[in-house]
Amino acid sequence: MSRLKSMLLRLRGRIASAWRLLRQMSGDDAYERYLRLYAANQQQHQHASPPLSREDFCKAWQEDKWNGVKRCC
Repeated sequence: MSRLKSMLLRLRGRIASAWRLLRQMSGDDAYERYLRLYAANQQQHQHASPPLSREDFCKAWQEDKWNGVKRCC
């Protein structure tokens, strides 16, 4: 039984790792990364305003992605 439990734990870990990678590659975890970076830099930069809400962050990300010229040539 312990061998099966061990295999299931390894499988669970691999699925969790794959899920984290998928979220990172798709940008789904961008807001969580933004909050971690904001908190890490808070002492150095002493931000006057609180971090953006999830909604404001997503709006800013979309505007940055689609506004302006986005081509190579």
